[in-house]
Amino acid sequence: MAGLSRFALRRRAGRWLALPALLALLALFAWSGAAQAQPSVENQVKAAYLFKFAGFVEWPEGSFARPDSPLQIGVAGNDGLADQLEQMVAGRTVGGHAISVRKLRRGDALQGLHILFVGAGERATVIDMLAAARGQSVLTVSDADDGIALGCMIAFVVAQDRLRFDVALGQVTSSRLRISARMLAAANRVQGAT
Repeated sequence: MAGLSRFALRRRAGRWLALPALLALLALFAWSGAAQAQPSVENQVKAAYLFKFAGFVEWPEGSFARPDSPLQIGVAGNDGLADQLEQMVAGRTVGGHAISVRKLRRGDALQGLHILFVGAGERATVIDMLAAARGQSVLTVSDADDGIALGCMIAFVVAQDRLRFDVALGQVTSSRLRISARMLAAANRVQGAT
């Protein structure tokens, strides 16, 4: 070190002093990336609702190919929600049916589905998916702003800073599904209730 000038010593010291700042900056980027990879609280709540809905809906006879056929939930427009739901329902059953989750894209067949969630993404996709489910015994759910107006049976809404849901009984009745009174009582709003 005796042969180093004052300038060289300061430069080396500056490098060492900058290292903690650089490491802190890298840790911040790594932490923010890990936080983004974690499922959102909103998706966790929506996944919990979709799982719970399955326990409060009765499908008409013939909705399941066999008594041990799985209850199928299709998710379009929100792969993060599909992943969260898949983790949540792993190993669980509803009414003696194992639960399976399918990620769907626009144009995919809806055969075998019992619940269809359509994310608020592209409006044309929402309209197409809900139209494809119309007339089938499929519980349709969406988080599109005008989901009920577009024809879904259950629409996620934010009420009093909480994620809630509205139910359109007209669409439910025409699909031959029956929703329990307990679920209707938990709804934010029920349209078509008498």
